[in-house]
Amino acid sequence: MNIIKIDMDVKIEQSWKAALSAEFDREYFRALTDFVRAEYLSGRAVYPAPKNIFNAFNLCPLDNVKVVIIGQDPYHEPGQAHGLCFSVLPPTPIPPSLVNIYREIENDLGRKSVTNGDLTHWAEQGVLLLNSTLTVRAHAAASHAGHGWETFTDAVIRACSTRDNIVYMLWGAYAQRKAEIVDPARNLVLKSVHPSPLSASRGFFGNHHFSRANEYLIAHGKTPVEW
Repeated sequence: MNIIKIDMDVKIEQSWKAALSAEFDREYFRALTDFVRAEYLSGRAVYPAPKNIFNAFNLCPLDNVKVVIIGQDPYHEPGQAHGLCFSVLPPTPIPPSLVNIYREIENDLGRKSVTNGDLTHWAEQGVLLLNSTLTVRAHAAASHAGHGWETFTDAVIRACSTRDNIVYMLWGAYAQRKAEIVDPARNLVLKSVHPSPLSASRGFFGNHHFSRANEYLIAHGKTPVEW
């Protein structure tokens, strides 16, 4: 069994490790470490796989971040979560929210996106695909909420906010609360309802976030994202 090893020598990409080093010695993170380790050792199914907990950071170093998308929980069904919000690896079927994201990309940019649910190519271009809570128990949404991950990912947003000209895509009230510390005068903050089938037709479709993000990046001398 591949057991998670989270200790004070956290295995995370070096630029993030430097930016977040103070968090790893705080009491909440020690308690979070104990909780997450116990969950994986309990024999319960916990997602994502331990090696993928910090996948979003390892694929997108802090110095490369140009877009931040904030999700809430990892997917909690088998074969889905791999450490990037909204993303699943093939052959896992594309989840409904991501179907709607792809639909908006097609309508916004006039072309189809990829045909599977893997968003790794976004992360590698500088899109931080950040869930607020980085682990979850199988079949139990929000089961790891309230144990410290939210404090940790708040620190991630603060680290991003030290850099200018980042695009924040905030879909739904939860994501919008998460980024209250972002300065909209120094960054582009794009807000809409969540792409969930329950809300997408009330303002996600037609928000043009993907074209607006690329226009902003180009205007600030950055390479646009190939969505």
